Amino acid sequence: MEPKHTRTLHARIISWFSEHARDLPWRHSDCSPWGVLVSEVMLQQTPVVRVLPVWQEWMQRWPEPASLAAEPSGEAVRAWGRLGYPRRALRLHAAAGEIAASHGGKVPDTHAALLELPGVGDYTAAAVASFAFGRRETVVDTNIRRVHARLVAGDALPSQSLTAAEKKRAVSLLPRDDAESVAWNASVMELGALVCTARSPRCGECPVLDDCAWVRAGRPEPHYVPKGQAWHGTDRQVRGAMMAVLRQADGPVLRELLLTGPVDLVAPEADAELAPLAALHALSAPQEQLERALQGLLRDGLAEATDSGVRLPA
Repeated sequence: MEPKHTRTLHARIISWFSEHARDLPWRHSDCSPWGVLVSEVMLQQTPVVRVLPVWQEWMQRWPEPASLAAEPSGEAVRAWGRLGYPRRALRLHAAAGEIAASHGGKVPDTHAALLELPGVGDYTAAAVASFAFGRRETVVDTNIRRVHARLVAGDALPSQSLTAAEKKRAVSLLPRDDAESVAWNASVMELGALVCTARSPRCGECPVLDDCAWVRAGRPEPHYVPKGQAWHGTDRQVRGAMMAVLRQADGPVLRELLLTGPVDLVAPEADAELAPLAALHALSAPQEQLERALQGLLRDGLAEATDSGVRLPA
């Protein structure tokens, strides 16, 4: 793509973002780098609408990494609620501990240093370096990849996993100016989230519709059929239900209650304290699945066994 054409894309998409971007607290100028890091971890595979209230609660309770690091990891898991993939809570807790111990309580400001934090991968390191510190980094998430695939390559969807060609394309599209590169990363990500969506894209609202290679090609079908992750009846569903029981409990929960449940278990709406346990056993999961789910939680460090039962990690 010609440099002049690329600069035009930059201007049009960034201008669109300035008018249509959602007002999200982690985008505010007064949001700390820690707030940006927490948001990036929470937003992985989780919609903004679910993340927003949990992020706000976290930032009120743990406004700095040291405040989270001072609490047991189980409290991070409890506060994670039902965001899903709760191992992310453990990773954030571990990262907070490392920041407090090795970085003077301040989130490191370079991609390389961020990458050394527990649980921080290439995307998160690039996003935090860009959005929290204004550094010129190539940020590539699913939304950005989809916009690039349609706008430049003419494909309905990006590859099923990030390829070297996609990374090279993203690098070539990144503005040279630091501030403009940050704005570009945020703008393309927002365009993919709001307009250039995976299903039913709103092409009529796209600021670069006339430049889109996919539209010019007649909107060809994807070269593969995306498969959504199953939920009902899976180990993930059972694990999530068990985690809800442990989060609700003030202390250890008898192993037998998790695996078999009391005979006279009340309906979920009858008692708030027993509702998660009732919901777990309303799944009617086979015994071997319940045991497998529990062992997985213990193995992943999301729960721990004590003489009194199973609880969140101390």
